[in-house]
Amino acid sequence: METGSAAGAETTGTEPEWTGLPPGLLRMRRLLLVVWLGLLALAVGLLLGLFAGPVWAAFALLPLAVLAWGWVLLGRNWRSWRYAERADDLLITRGVLWREETVVPYGRMQLVEVTSGPVERHFGLASVQLHTAAAATDATIPGLDPAEAERLRDRLTELGEARSAGL
Repeated sequence: METGSAAGAETTGTEPEWTGLPPGLLRMRRLLLVVWLGLLALAVGLLLGLFAGPVWAAFALLPLAVLAWGWVLLGRNWRSWRYAERADDLLITRGVLWREETVVPYGRMQLVEVTSGPVERHFGLASVQLHTAAAATDATIPGLDPAEAERLRDRLTELGEARSAGL
């Protein structure tokens, strides 16, 4: 279930307590950006410098410009991610230009997974993946501290079981 505004937060009468993502996710994404675009700039500069001449090597500045632009966009995107646990559902909001708020009722959750790939593990991060009855409403909360991800998984599983038992 998704809504385009914060109208879903009005069901309890009070504003939900939002939790942002830890800064480790931003550091990881920015480091990956620097590594990949830095290597691309180096390769473009060397290849064009060797085969086309030093003037053409200036095109290596293009990946560096994309790096600077991506650095800012990653920060804005990271700040837009947040989640809130309410009495009957979990809210997840994200997006800078196109805001998206996902409302996942606890009783509709079928599976809650904690995943962590090799890069995420290196940075001490984990993601929580929520699977519901409708595949279109599956939601993810990336870049959490592993202890917080496990706490959230356990809490959501407990609440999901309690809500679905009442059906």
